[in-house]
Formats: sequence, C-alpha cells, structure tokens
Amino acid sequence: MRPLLLHVCCANCTPFPWQRLREAGFSVKCYFYNPNIHPYQEYHRRLNTFLQLADQWALDIILAEDYELEEFLRGVVSCEGDRCIYCYTMRLRTTVELAKRSQYDSFSTTLLYSKYQKHDKIKAIGEELARQYGLEFYYQDFRDGWQEGVELSKKMGLYRQKYCGCIYSEKERYYQPC
Repeated sequence: MRPLLLHVCCANCTPFPWQRLREAGFSVKCYFYNPNIHPYQEYHRRLNTFLQLADQWALDIILAEDYELEEFLRGVVSCEGDRCIYCYTMRLRTTVELAKRSQYDSFSTTLLYSKYQKHDKIKAIGEELARQYGLEFYYQDFRDGWQEGVELSKKMGLYRQKYCGCIYSEKERYYQPC
C-alpha cells in the first residue's frame, strides 16, 4: 500500500474518503489540523469527535500541535471574500509540509467530501503545493458519498456541526439582522 497523509477537517467528513482511499490502495494516516475553527469550544468539540471516530475505527492519526487561530485570523482579516482560499492553502500547505518531512508520497484532504467546499480551488491549490514540494496531491471527488457519510455519522452518534468552522461562516449561518 502507498502511504498517504490525509488532512481531516472533521470526523463526519472522514469515513467515506478514508474508505475510498484504502480501496484505492493507500495506507492512510489522518492529520487533524484546523486553526480556522472558532470558537475554541467548537474546535475542542470537533477534535474530541474526531478522536472518538479514530478510537472506534482504529485510525492512524496525527494531531496538530497548536491551535493557530491567531495566524488564521491575521491571514483572512483583510480578505474576507477570499477567506476560503486562504484557509484551504493554510491547511493544505501545513499538510504537505508534514507529508514531505514524514516521507509520504502523497497527500489529500477530506474537504473533497463536502458539497459545500470549492473543489476547483482545493484541487488547484493541492496540485500547486504538490508541484512545489515534489509530492502527489491525490484528488478524488468524494461528494458522491455525501449521503452515505451523513447516515453513517448519524448512526455512529458523531457530533454534526452546522457551519464550516470559521467565525465568518458562523455569522453567515446564525446572524439575523434586526
């Protein structure tokens, strides 16, 4: 099996891509790195849910050493309209750097499972980073398993978040002007 480092955005988005990658012949290590998630209680809840999944499925995992919220906020504060591009780049760059240091041949992300993410942007960023670091970005559109993954996460009792994680998406989800 070929080694692949899989950036994990959350527990709910992990099972379907993880299964497909294993079927494609990859030995998958999951990397939880999400400095975009705010507030910290939400970050902690998503991390704990991922750890619950990792324990239930005996996933091979790496956890980010720090919660780099300040770095994320500094990067998006003047480009809120393009915040997703910054966020994808930040998370994928950190993933490819870890993959390179750890001698993985390839990397990917569970962001490719979500029907709410910008796949063309994720793919372009992943391919550019792969070129820069001399690794393979494994792109697969995992959205065809969206409903299967939703049902599985509900069956497993995993916490299901209602926004991508950043403070801006939280506002878009819940803000009601007076």
